[in-house]
Amino acid sequence: MTLKVYTSLLLLFLVNSVWTRTVRQVYDDLDPEHWSHYTSECPQECFCPLSFPNALYCDNKGLKEIPAIPERIWYLYLQNNLIETVSEKPFVNATHLRWINLNKNKITNSGIESGVLSKLKRLLYLFLEDNELEEVPAPLPVGLEQLRLARNKISRIPEGVFSSLENLTMLDLHQNSLLDSALQSDTFQGLNNLMQLNIAKNSLKKMPLSIPTNTLQLFLDNNSIEVIPENYFNAIPKVTFLRLNYNKLSDDGIPPNGFNVSSILDLPLSHNQLTKIPLINAHLEHLHLDHNRIKSVNGTQICPVSIDVAEDYGIYGNTPRLRYLRLDGNEIQPPIPLDIMICFRLLQAVVI
Repeated sequence: MTLKVYTSLLLLFLVNSVWTRTVRQVYDDLDPEHWSHYTSECPQECFCPLSFPNALYCDNKGLKEIPAIPERIWYLYLQNNLIETVSEKPFVNATHLRWINLNKNKITNSGIESGVLSKLKRLLYLFLEDNELEEVPAPLPVGLEQLRLARNKISRIPEGVFSSLENLTMLDLHQNSLLDSALQSDTFQGLNNLMQLNIAKNSLKKMPLSIPTNTLQLFLDNNSIEVIPENYFNAIPKVTFLRLNYNKLSDDGIPPNGFNVSSILDLPLSHNQLTKIPLINAHLEHLHLDHNRIKSVNGTQICPVSIDVAEDYGIYGNTPRLRYLRLDGNEIQPPIPLDIMICFRLLQAVVI
């Protein structure tokens, strides 16, 4: 299970290197006689490096409009400008675009021409962070693999906006203005291959509905969540990294087996209102419980297996896998109880 998870994450986070090698191959095959042509069609406001012929760098130029994009461009960098509108005209010839970075501009939903994004048939990565969007733009290119919309003003997700994005693996909506009412039972319908969902730093009071079943990473920190519903994680059986720091979780808001989930390897619960350590699964590897209201630790109670059984397992047995435990910022006084060390034989660090 762990090997499969890490393999999937490697595909998610190292995909850029694959594209770099692809572009490098294009450059190696490039006829030097054509360089002057590539240079002449480069927008004067931008930079077109000969060593990266499929990229167009127009970032940090004070641009208010998107320049005409040459046909050869795969990677378009427009971040850190003053762009307010995204119209169809600059993209008429840009039929090969894979990557657009429009972070840190002044783009609003009304400034995005209807249908302009969905016409970019080959687009895989769309970055629109730090803009003025109030809702998720629609329609979107059906082949998208990553959509980054962090730090906007998004409070609404149009119905069906994600329904055809079956290739999307990462959706980042953190630090927006989402309420529970914005996340309906069908909001994420169609995201069959989603691996990472980031809804941190919004205004949620409840766990979101109908998270895609293949989700590996779910980030919900810095909300106001109070309750984990019974059997909530049965619907997302592959979730491995679950972040719930800076919420309002109390002991009463967590079912007895709420976090006793075999898929979860990393569980940050820092800065909540817990007075005791919740029951965990033997597969958990990292547990963050700092800055809660915990006064004592009883290893016998929190051990996923019987202490007597744990003591008999030995270092190579089927012992609980916890390697990192953080408990500072509570009311716990050292030393660490011996039964903690007996149970969690693989512990490498305890912060208390």
